[in-house]
Amino acid sequence: MNNLKEYLHTHSSVLGVAQSANGKIHEFHSKGIIDLYTLITEQPSFLIGGMLADEVIGRGAALLLVKAQAKEVWADMISEPALEVLTAAGIPVSFDKAVPYIINRTQTGMCPVEKITQHVTDPDEAYRLIGQFLAEVNAPKVA
Repeated sequence: MNNLKEYLHTHSSVLGVAQSANGKIHEFHSKGIIDLYTLITEQPSFLIGGMLADEVIGRGAALLLVKAQAKEVWADMISEPALEVLTAAGIPVSFDKAVPYIINRTQTGMCPVEKITQHVTDPDEAYRLIGQFLAEVNAPKVA
C-alpha cells in the first residue's frame, strides 16, 4: 500500500491508483467516480484481492470497492459513511482525514454520488444507481 500512496502523491496527474492481486497498476485521471465505475464495468475482476489509493473516497466509491472485492483501501480524504461501509465489509482502510460527507464540486452541498447512495447498503444497487447518474450527467443536453 505504501507504494500506491507514494505513486499517487508523486504523479500529479493521477487522482487514484489501483493494483490488482497480480501487481498490475491502473491509474485514474478523471474527477469523481467515473474511472472506478468504468474499471469495475470493463474489468470486473481487476480489484479482487487488489488495493486502491485515491485522493477522495465517498460512500458510493466505498460500495463499488465492496462490489469489486478490494483487499485494502487508502484515501487522502474519506467520508465517515464510506469508512463505515468499508469497515463493515472487512476491508482494511487507512486515511489522512475523515469528513462527515464529501462536498460537491461547487462547495454548495453533498456530492451527488454520496447523496444517491446515502441509504444504499447493497453494492449492486449502488453500482446501478451510479451508472444511471453517470448516464444522466453524460447525456446530450437538449436546448
